[in-house]
Amino acid sequence: MKPSDNDIKKAFEQMDIPEPSGSAKDKAVQEALQEFAKKNARIEKKSQGFLAFIRRMGTTLQKITTVKGEPIMTQRQFATVGILVIAVGLVVSIGPQVLHQSQTTKDLQPPITTDSSEIEETAQGKPAILTQNNETAESASPVEQRARQNEKDNVGHVTKAPEPQSREITGARVRKEEKPAVGSPSAAAPMAKKKIGGKAMMMDMSTSSIPGRLAIEGESSIDAPVPGYYKDEGRDKFTEIKINPIKLVKDEPVSTFSIDVDTASYAFVRRQLNNGVLPQKDAVRVEELINYFNYDYQMPEDRSKPFKPTVALYPSPWNNNTKLLHIGIKGYDKVASVKPRANLVFLLDVSGSMNSPDKLPLLKNSFSMLVDSMDPEDTVAIAVYAGAAGTVLEPTNVKEKGKILAALNKLQAGGSTAGGQGIHLAYTLAEMNFDKDAVNRVILATDGDFNVGIANQNELQSFIERKRKTGIFLSVLGFGQGNYNDALMQALAQNGNGNAAYIDNLNEARKVLVDEAGSTLFTIAKDVKIQIEFNPDKIHDYRLIGYETRMLKQEDFNNDRVDAGDVGSGHSVTAIYEITPLESKEKLIDDLRYQKAAPKQKVTPSNEYAFLKIRYKLPKEDTSNLLTMPITQEQDFASIEKTPLDMRFAASVAAFGQVLRNGPYTGEFGYDDIIRLAEPARGRDRFGYRSEFVNLVRLAKTARGM
Repeated sequence: MKPSDNDIKKAFEQMDIPEPSGSAKDKAVQEALQEFAKKNARIEKKSQGFLAFIRRMGTTLQKITTVKGEPIMTQRQFATVGILVIAVGLVVSIGPQVLHQSQTTKDLQPPITTDSSEIEETAQGKPAILTQNNETAESASPVEQRARQNEKDNVGHVTKAPEPQSREITGARVRKEEKPAVGSPSAAAPMAKKKIGGKAMMMDMSTSSIPGRLAIEGESSIDAPVPGYYKDEGRDKFTEIKINPIKLVKDEPVSTFSIDVDTASYAFVRRQLNNGVLPQKDAVRVEELINYFNYDYQMPEDRSKPFKPTVALYPSPWNNNTKLLHIGIKGYDKVASVKPRANLVFLLDVSGSMNSPDKLPLLKNSFSMLVDSMDPEDTVAIAVYAGAAGTVLEPTNVKEKGKILAALNKLQAGGSTAGGQGIHLAYTLAEMNFDKDAVNRVILATDGDFNVGIANQNELQSFIERKRKTGIFLSVLGFGQGNYNDALMQALAQNGNGNAAYIDNLNEARKVLVDEAGSTLFTIAKDVKIQIEFNPDKIHDYRLIGYETRMLKQEDFNNDRVDAGDVGSGHSVTAIYEITPLESKEKLIDDLRYQKAAPKQKVTPSNEYAFLKIRYKLPKEDTSNLLTMPITQEQDFASIEKTPLDMRFAASVAAFGQVLRNGPYTGEFGYDDIIRLAEPARGRDRFGYRSEFVNLVRLAKTARGM
């Protein structure tokens, strides 16, 4: 226990102190003053704060060792007490700071391996070591040698950042003898002022895992945990969306777009609403909100055709003068006995920005669930990137599940983000174990913060597009918020013949990677395009709800070289048009006064509203197939109440997305109207996703704007 000033006083009171002589008094005082002067001169250069402390303690000593202005101690006793006081002052003033700094440094610094027995080796038994010029040393595995050669072959598409003086990768562990990157867990962070309860507070913004404290200026500090993880705000990136306009049928009768099976937008919106805030407008992609849910559409009777369209018309719930044209397709659901073997490569971001509970820890749990659900003969490889790319696990059969899970559990976050280098390595691993009869897929998991490697988005997309043609597809899983690069993730997934999902919690990970693993991993149709030709004798105008980033030119429909979206096993896809019938009393676009009416064209049969065409390719084919279907009055429901439950629920989700975006076409239709439409249309809600949606609408009513 550290002695206090009171303890020292009590010690003096209990001492039997003899009466000193006058000469001894004078000599002791002079020597004590000289000693204090020497110590003050040395301390003043180091810390003015500590100097003030010594001065205060000196005044206290003079008071407690003097009786009527005369010293009452011998020289030796005075010196002993002085040294004791100085020692106590040092412990009290700087001891906790040194201890905290030592502990923080210990926690933040990555473990430095000096014994070769401690180096985590790759599956071939050799650590991957990168030299200063980014060449692979002799001890690197063949996988990484091949990946480095790929980088040389694609040098025109790679933008390399300067390498540090020394860098080593041993499995998932990254060691660097350089200053920590910005955003790295080991990077020093400043103290930031925040106002809490009207009081200015100093918040320790360092990325230490040690619980921090908030100190109110002018008052004693109070216990308040400061998360010891990477945190960023306001750097989420989304592609700007300009909603589809209303188009006159007589001017543009044909609408063409690529299907979209991504669901990332819904999960991100849910996270924002659960945080009590409305999402950014461009984070809301209405088609992804609609397609988050599974719908009971008609399925094909056999595998010869991957899906069968389901079409209906029904009154718009937000506009009495318009109708909704609902188009749904559901992919053929492969039974377990005919599912192909899976050859997967996990490309995992372990950079400093992933050091957060909702990032790397959630990532490891998510992929562990996926491994548990895979078949014994499936293979898994793991590549990581953090400053540079490294192989953690070469292709391994899932029957060695313990080995795969152990490799996942060893991952730690730290360093910058060499996303481009990691993608080179991941595709190299997939190529080494390529099986033309298997599903060959790279699954990228990241917060999207690519800042090293192939930094240019167009170059990165081109690289993935070239690899897509070899039969290796790419799926993207996004994690975290604050610096989530959704724009890049969407671009990569679209160019890699894959899908993009956002994992905000473990339940979402189970939905994407376990419950819907077939639709995520097993593609049954690729380059799926939809084209609608509207009948000008029936329809005045139309607009497509959502799919703004998936629009195609009319001539792209028949061009098999134009890429489009893919459909997975059992996956359902929905598209909704809002149309204005020709006989509608109110139209947003008036007829022109001086425009001559086009001569009427005879339509056979006369009850057709539109004509639907769908193009698709089977997974191993390069030539598309065509499906067609007329949309007639027989598919028109007289009221919203008579419309099938799935379609009514999809309409409520479409309304929710438009209201969240503050769209111009839903009028006074608000959150309460959406709840009234969705609640009775939930139907068989096995996992509670539709009930959760209703609760999200309620949260949106009370959420604050961004």
